[in-house]
Amino acid sequence: MPSPFAAFLLLLLAVASSISSFHDPDREVQLARTIVMEARDSVRGSVTGTGELKRRRFERRNFVEAALGYCTRLYEEADARLAELLFGGNYTAEDARTWISAAVANHRSCTDGLEEVGAAADRKNNLTALLAGALRLYEKIAAVEERNGLKRWEEQKLTKNRGIDLAKWNPATSKADYVVAMDGSGTHRTINDAVAALARSGRRRRSERVVIYVKAGVYRENVEIGMQLKNVFIVGDGADRTTITGSRNVPDGATTYSSATFGVSGDGFWARDITFENTAGPEKHQAVALRVNSDLAVVYRCTIKGYQDSLRQFYRDCRIYGTVDFIFGNSAAVLQNCEIFVRRPMRHQANMITAHGRDDPAENTGISIHGSRVRAAPEFAAVQGEFRTFLGRPWKRYSRTVVMATDLEGLIDPRGWGEWEGDFPLSTLFYGEYKNTGRGSSTRFRVNWPGFHIFRGDLEAGRFTVGGFLHGRDWIPVTGVPFQAGIRALGPLLENIYIYTWNLNSDKNHNERD
Repeated sequence: MPSPFAAFLLLLLAVASSISSFHDPDREVQLARTIVMEARDSVRGSVTGTGELKRRRFERRNFVEAALGYCTRLYEEADARLAELLFGGNYTAEDARTWISAAVANHRSCTDGLEEVGAAADRKNNLTALLAGALRLYEKIAAVEERNGLKRWEEQKLTKNRGIDLAKWNPATSKADYVVAMDGSGTHRTINDAVAALARSGRRRRSERVVIYVKAGVYRENVEIGMQLKNVFIVGDGADRTTITGSRNVPDGATTYSSATFGVSGDGFWARDITFENTAGPEKHQAVALRVNSDLAVVYRCTIKGYQDSLRQFYRDCRIYGTVDFIFGNSAAVLQNCEIFVRRPMRHQANMITAHGRDDPAENTGISIHGSRVRAAPEFAAVQGEFRTFLGRPWKRYSRTVVMATDLEGLIDPRGWGEWEGDFPLSTLFYGEYKNTGRGSSTRFRVNWPGFHIFRGDLEAGRFTVGGFLHGRDWIPVTGVPFQAGIRALGPLLENIYIYTWNLNSDKNHNERD
């Protein structure tokens, strides 16, 4: 049951939404802040609730305790996001929507994870309703700011890189703050040791750009870069030479969240020239290689075999390999100038390239695949006719995915998009296509769902570009990574494209998770 004050706030929000005279930006901001404050109290109550769950008896007690530990971390991160809205100084309403969406995603990750280990949590609490209310208010405020041309980014957010260029940084001519080498020639032998040293240093408080250079080798470790470690740049000797590998998976006791070989929550994360992989096979179902909960993150020329995300992220010059739901999460993410290779699934499966997890229409999240290519991986090409391949399916009620100016080869099913389970949620999702080419691009036999859209022009499609969706003109140029801000065709794909993602989630287990 909602607390009396939470119930009052939600009633006030409902009344305010129906009274046109209330639509005053200052009043709406104050109501939004009050709702966020109450939501933060609810988050802290959720942390206490994880402690109460630990005292219960469960069949898989060790697995449940591990999941609850991750829940505590998720709620602490959500608390920090909401605290930023209350005490963090200047920010825009679009920032607020992003951070609240992240808090919503963290809450869902906790409840999903508990269900995965057999300890279902109560989803019907104050927190979901309060965060949804705050999202609706900040959505309206953001529209006003957009009309008024409010500058989105403070200079202080963009001046902590110490002249470091993500695209041009060279270990032969530039100095790294930490050097990881298996042979002992660096400052540390493991990535975890380097991250621990960073956490102990004063750099984390100054939030300046920090470079961790990982020399060639295969590093068998699970790495977590916490929320307090901002502006971390991890760079290897090449995606074919530097590999971080693990094998955590859901059947063996991890949650989808905790299965990640490499997880990062600190904002401003950069990665280049590294392979992130999870070697758990298809029989192990959910097994994530890279989990990115970082805002304003850029991943460039990496290999990723298993991928989950949230917040605002840009992936450029990537090769992405997978079968079922291998690009998933609840971020605002643009994948640009990428090659997506579909692999052979298990016998009972159809391939689903994306599975976006937006669960509230006011969340500013979605997946945009722009100026890319989708085709069969070499080992799948000969048998692709035996399986159906779809651009995606809706993981959550307001799933949002668009594919634009992309070459779709003939493996794409004429319907284009697949269902999750029955007619859920075909009228509330948002799927779009625009100016795609190739044998699989025809929209003649596409699904006729209410939520499917064929964009009519550049203006409509422009909402989902790097410029329109991520507002990337304001924060990507400092990285040095090439990008196209608008819908204009990108031209030929680059030859030096290195990113792979491979997430082997079965239909059965994904349905259980939902």
